[in-house]
Amino acid sequence: NVGKRKAQIAAIRRSAGDMVLNVDSDTILASDVIRKLVPKMQDPAVGAAMGQLTARNRNDSWLTRLIDMEYWLACNEERAAQARFGAVMCCCGPCAIYRRSALASLLDQYESQYFRGKPSDFGEDRHLTILMLKAGFRTEYVPSAIAATVVPNKLGPYLRQQLRWARSTYRDTLLGLRLLPNLNRFLTLDVVGQNLGPLLLALSVLTGLAQLALTGTVPWLAALMIVAMTMIHCSVVALRARQLRFLGFSLHAFINIFLLLPLKAYALCTL
Repeated sequence: NVGKRKAQIAAIRRSAGDMVLNVDSDTILASDVIRKLVPKMQDPAVGAAMGQLTARNRNDSWLTRLIDMEYWLACNEERAAQARFGAVMCCCGPCAIYRRSALASLLDQYESQYFRGKPSDFGEDRHLTILMLKAGFRTEYVPSAIAATVVPNKLGPYLRQQLRWARSTYRDTLLGLRLLPNLNRFLTLDVVGQNLGPLLLALSVLTGLAQLALTGTVPWLAALMIVAMTMIHCSVVALRARQLRFLGFSLHAFINIFLLLPLKAYALCTL
């Protein structure tokens, strides 16, 4: 038991097939997942493809319901848009297929990844995707390939997971910056938005709190803008998904502002 990365590398080196399917131990794949993923790999320019993730334990708590909606958004907004321009920036571990010949040429780099002098032991999925893109392969998203994975049902484990993911995002965004000039311009906008958006939101919140503390007045305009943007987003998603439950995702804004923003700041400071 020396970590997920070592297990992946050992399995890839021992395998003989043309494709390698990566699955997490707590994930159940739909019976047709491989049949849905493999056609994407018929194009030799495609190095990897991922399926759509859902929360296997969605009904456990209010948190798992929110995470299930968060996964839908991450897959069917973020990954779907990136795939439209040829480069999903992170093929998620619970359900991803790779071209073995492409992996074989990348394993040494993947195994020997160091960051600030220490071997990397998190963010395997994102880093492997970055290596695929650096090697010139496209990465794809297949929404009809469904994988149900267990998600945290309590805030403590959820925040620890988000801390790992935030550090991985910052680290591999730095490593992937050189890629962006060779990719579609939308992907540069996407990367900038993902990193600049939380910063601007944090500045808005801090400015509002400073106004409240120094002047005793409530920053109604900023608050109404955040509420309006949240409700518009959730309404559009509810229409696209044809599921009213996505209106409830507006509650995630409180987790984002009061828990995830401070956590992302901590992740950046302790990277």
